[in-house]
Amino acid sequence: MNTNPGPQQPSGSVANAERLQDAMKRLRARLRAESGQNATGLTATQLGVLASVVREGPVTAARLAALEHVTAQAIAQSLAVLKAAGLVHGEPDPQDGRKKLISADPSATVLIDRLLTGRASFLARAIDQVVAPDEGADVEKAIELLERLAEADLSAGGI
Repeated sequence: MNTNPGPQQPSGSVANAERLQDAMKRLRARLRAESGQNATGLTATQLGVLASVVREGPVTAARLAALEHVTAQAIAQSLAVLKAAGLVHGEPDPQDGRKKLISADPSATVLIDRLLTGRASFLARAIDQVVAPDEGADVEKAIELLERLAEADLSAGGI
């Protein structure tokens, strides 16, 4: 007599989490392809660091590490590639000469703007093509839910 119940089916929340994770992964990949990000030769991490430098203005490597939630070593590796590509440069911090302030080259701002515009353009076209007019409120609600998920603080409950 076999008493093994077999593989357990995930709960509704777990199944939804897995579906959402898969959908986000596929959408991120599509956004990278449609925006031209893949053609830059830079990794998603390097582009994220570059976008932070563009957005934050002159910034220290320590601040970049905090913004990107990575180690100082990871930032140093990304910055080395970005410096070699001529997209960023460092200058001594006028308030503390031991630190360097990282700034974006104007070409970096153009690149980031082009990528962000490409992503938004693809999403707008996809929404126009795939989402029925009466589903517009559903898209807005989905965006609100995703924003809330992104801001969720689960530290009290632990992970």
